[in-house]
Amino acid sequence: MQTILEMILFETERLIVKSLEKADKKLFVEMFTDPKILAEIPQKPFTETEATERFDRNLNLTVSNLKSQKCTCGIFEKRTTEMIGLALFLKNEHNESELGYRFREKFWSKGYGTEATKGMLAYYFNILKTEKVTADVNITNSASVKILNKLMKPISEFFNERDQCTDRRYALLKDSWLQDHL
Repeated sequence: MQTILEMILFETERLIVKSLEKADKKLFVEMFTDPKILAEIPQKPFTETEATERFDRNLNLTVSNLKSQKCTCGIFEKRTTEMIGLALFLKNEHNESELGYRFREKFWSKGYGTEATKGMLAYYFNILKTEKVTADVNITNSASVKILNKLMKPISEFFNERDQCTDRRYALLKDSWLQDHL
């Protein structure tokens, strides 16, 4: 039997990424309903019910959940207990591991996206033993494009029917990551 995911997945210099707790619900819902946050993705705002259902599905995660399905964890500054963003462990349409992230607006432009992405890549490669990680970004989301250009390789562009935008897919192989981190 798989045990419940330990509270803290990983830490970076300034951040802690950990499983969600009931106290995180209000800020979780904000990141799926705030039009300014969602405009960058772009994504239609969830209803309160949809956001609550998604939140509830992400409580009590196991490590096997992170390997096999769409999972969301909280991102916190080390010096506070307030959730500042979300780390998304996803699967794309080819069943490849995909990372995602989003932050509350007041935490934009502080380098947290780059820091969280580096931490997620290390977690995927070192802990989950993933061989390849992908990430999709709306090409007009200049902040995320900049982050992904630093850390991964662009491999394709396509029209995202669901979100009605052009996305760029990035990928990074474990071997390439290891070359830069040995």
